Amino acid sequence: MKININGKTIPTSEQGFLLNPDNWSEPFVEKLASEDHVDLHVDHWELIYYFRDYYYENLTHPSMHQLIMSLGKRKNQKFHDYKSWEKHIYKLFPNNPINELCKLAGLPMPPPDT
Repeated sequence: MKININGKTIPTSEQGFLLNPDNWSEPFVEKLASEDHVDLHVDHWELIYYFRDYYYENLTHPSMHQLIMSLGKRKNQKFHDYKSWEKHIYKLFPNNPINELCKLAGLPMPPPDT
């Protein structure tokens, strides 16, 4: 699969994951999100950048549990409302949030159990 961004052809896997992470850019995210019918807002971008930071710091994808626990700590809150955060993330990315976030963040496809 290929995506055209500003006259440049970006190769992706059949599922839309970048084949070369160096091709990642915000215009790539916007194009891919529009094709997946996701309207990007501040919360989307924060999660996309969180995924990029987490991956390059840990060389692995965060799980849903790790994502939610990290969000609670970042907001300097005692984390006790796991389900509310999880629902919010599923509102932002209704179809498999971890997969979608990895794709938009320009990361490799996560293993099935993430």
